[in-house]
Amino acid sequence: MKRWGYKLKLKLAPLLSKIPMVERPKRHVPLETRLLVTIAILILYFAMGNIPLFGLSPEAMDLFVRWHALFAVERFSLSAVGIMPIINASLILQILAGPKIMKLDLTNPEDQAFYLNMQKLLVLCFVFFTSFTYVTGFYMPNQDIASQLGVSPRFISCLLFLQVFFGGMLIYYMEEVVSKWGLGSGLGLFIVANISHQIITALISPFHDAGGWAVGVIPRWIEIAKQVEPYEMSEAGMVFLFEHHFIALIATIALFFLVVYLVCARIEIRIPGYLKRRGRGRVRFPIKLAHFSYAIVVPLVFFNLGMALQAGIQALGRVLYSHGTTILGVYDEWGNAVSGLMYYLSPIYGPHDWFPSLMSIPHAGWQIAVRAVANLTIVVVGAMIIALLWLKLSPGLETKDIRAMVRDSGLPIYGHSRSLKVIKRAVERYTTRIAMMGCGSLSALLVIANMFGTLGMVSVLYLTVAVVVIYGIYEEIASELV
Repeated sequence: MKRWGYKLKLKLAPLLSKIPMVERPKRHVPLETRLLVTIAILILYFAMGNIPLFGLSPEAMDLFVRWHALFAVERFSLSAVGIMPIINASLILQILAGPKIMKLDLTNPEDQAFYLNMQKLLVLCFVFFTSFTYVTGFYMPNQDIASQLGVSPRFISCLLFLQVFFGGMLIYYMEEVVSKWGLGSGLGLFIVANISHQIITALISPFHDAGGWAVGVIPRWIEIAKQVEPYEMSEAGMVFLFEHHFIALIATIALFFLVVYLVCARIEIRIPGYLKRRGRGRVRFPIKLAHFSYAIVVPLVFFNLGMALQAGIQALGRVLYSHGTTILGVYDEWGNAVSGLMYYLSPIYGPHDWFPSLMSIPHAGWQIAVRAVANLTIVVVGAMIIALLWLKLSPGLETKDIRAMVRDSGLPIYGHSRSLKVIKRAVERYTTRIAMMGCGSLSALLVIANMFGTLGMVSVLYLTVAVVVIYGIYEEIASELV
């Protein structure tokens, strides 16, 4: 094969094989061992997040503040890089390994080894690039420490680079250990660890905020029970519950169980077959909604894109308003739309945007309702449209997997013994319905949960990702026990 992808593979294979990697276990690893490995990696990950970078200036700036939970980043620590290099390397490899470029067959052991070695090289490059970017542009060296040690600030910058680089590569190998020797995926485990840390802190932290109340919901309500009379709480009503995060606690718990319900929901696909020896019938084959990954992924992606789109529209309105044009809306001193079309198109980030008693500028009930309906419609309809485009443009790999699953189940199919042609018609008949139901339901759930808020102000997008990962780990443990 005289193609450039094949030649590139031959040239890079000897070099890539020299990069250390975590070997796969040669035999089945017991569940107890996998649990111990996972717990040990979690402890190491939390330890890295609590080790500050030596020589860092207090004036250092932080990158990707909004993405810390998703990238499992703990700022100004050994885990400052997080899992960004691994995600970037995986995305690029999925493109390169496709049918149009390198044409790798991942069922072939040789191509699979090359794929994994390429991932190591790309992760190494991304960790190096990210560490270099951090140190040269954002992580300034501490001048006092340089003076005390009698070295130049450039030497301190080199130390910062080595710390960030070492932490990034260590997280990569930790991810490899979890994926091969532990439970679930290392990427998902680190995301869950970061989000869980925020939620647990918001739940049980005994430290007090500027208002004099405990940060954690549980100790705060213990203090409230001791210091606040019941009639005072009843007079404040829902405002009191919102301000002291009780509604956020209920919304977080409800979102957790509702996402679990959607992930494990089953849709019965009716397939022509023999139910009995005599007479024709239809076989009902249950398929989990999670098997159609677009029903889970598309709402998560478009929820974030929808919020970004609405924020971009608001930026346009603010630019026009700053030049004296109020045709699209009027903004307050904080840059929030208070009237006009832009008010109804502005995203709702929490109860302060729609609950009348918490709003800085009161609005009529019908105005709040129109804004909420517009916000819900943009996200839900957008996610459903993207799901349909996914079905039309994607190669249909998921439906192929499900057809193979039905075929391999051993069900007798009428006219064709486990024929993929019969199964294909049955599966594709339900694909559009599943896409609409899954994407619409989860998108609406995300919008509503975002309106009520969550513990620790964790984004509902990240919380949903964490719930999906946790449920996947639970299923893996349950299958091991069975």
